[in-house]
Amino acid sequence: MTFLLVLLSIAILVLLIVWAKLNPFLSFLIASIAAGMMLGLPPDQVAKSVQKGMGGLLGDLVIVIVTGAMLGKLVAESGAAQRIAGFLMKIFGEKYITWAMAFTGLIVGIPLFYNVGFVLLVPLAFTVSYQFRLPAVYVGMPLLAALSVTHGFLPPHPSPAALVAQFEANMGLTLFYGFLIAIPTIIIAGPLFAPFLKNIKSEPLKTFQAEPKPEDELPGIGNSLLTALLPVFLLVGTTVISLNTNPEDTLGPFVGFIADPGVVMLVSLLFATFSLGLGRKQKMTQIMNIYTEATKDVSMILLIVAGAGALKQIFTDSGVSQTIAESLQTWDMHPLILAWLITSVIRVCVGSATVAGLTTAGIIAPLVTTMNVDPNLLVLSIGAGSLMFSHFNDGGFWMYKEFFNVSIKDTIKSWSLMETIVAVFGLIGVLILDLFV
Repeated sequence: MTFLLVLLSIAILVLLIVWAKLNPFLSFLIASIAAGMMLGLPPDQVAKSVQKGMGGLLGDLVIVIVTGAMLGKLVAESGAAQRIAGFLMKIFGEKYITWAMAFTGLIVGIPLFYNVGFVLLVPLAFTVSYQFRLPAVYVGMPLLAALSVTHGFLPPHPSPAALVAQFEANMGLTLFYGFLIAIPTIIIAGPLFAPFLKNIKSEPLKTFQAEPKPEDELPGIGNSLLTALLPVFLLVGTTVISLNTNPEDTLGPFVGFIADPGVVMLVSLLFATFSLGLGRKQKMTQIMNIYTEATKDVSMILLIVAGAGALKQIFTDSGVSQTIAESLQTWDMHPLILAWLITSVIRVCVGSATVAGLTTAGIIAPLVTTMNVDPNLLVLSIGAGSLMFSHFNDGGFWMYKEFFNVSIKDTIKSWSLMETIVAVFGLIGVLILDLFV
């Protein structure tokens, strides 16, 4: 019955958006309230869950998305993105640009949370697409595939890091195994899958595109790379420092503060304001106008992501994820496949990769000692399952759709299918490794 109610909730959401043509944010609110009522939550709890889900997700993302949009807009308008795009094209050439995007996503995605990497690097993909007249989805998909894989497979991202602790796995060994699986998975879901998406119509947000500038008006490649990737450098540096700092030491709270993604993005934006703005003779009013335009284009994205958070919270508070996990636990199959399957089902129903992974861990953890399975591979199996078929109840689905400005149908054909490829080939990689370790 629980499965049917979850499917009915998602069906309501889909019908409101696709058939009734209702704004996705309003559709999420209606579908969330309907789901809460059907799943037996008290009416007052439904309202609280909606508010908690929206606030919880926006609390984590609003600073990152807004400052990332501002930084992306400035990087585009100043010509820095054009300079970086030209640099990449010289190294890889147009023929191998998808490999360049995948490589960039892998390197940047290791220290960056998915949403930070998304808003930082998608503008770069748009610039390459615009400047060299390549389809935006074709250029961007390898980048997003790499960011998704690092988010689901590799510590120190939240879900795999938490799973390592729960299963008492080895962080270094999990990271090593994760790389062995991540690289071929990214290649399959990125550069090899991308050519099938060339015909998808996409009109990316104008805020991240700028008219090509003459070569002598562009900032230097050093300045461009440093400014665009400063958040990466800061997050890597602060992560290394935090790993070598006791939280109880005097510097512990300060290190935790400067390592926060929101603080990192704010510092990076202030630096960019000077390096690509004031330092290049732009007036402050011009720069602030750029920032204002950037916020206008991401305002609806924020609301849609918040709506996805509301539906996710309804499913969490109603106990849906726990019910689904417990019903699948009795299935007789290989423990790595079972863990992957439980996570996949929860992911499809709930929408959150992190919630799916941690919920599965709570079910599987007591069985680890009796299942005779490598805990490091179990982390990666759950990580792969947590990326299965992203759709209407996932904030990442809507970020992709709105940033790339593609149809619902094409979002499923590209984004959702890419996530499914990552999940399936991630599991295959885990099972192959299991033969040798």
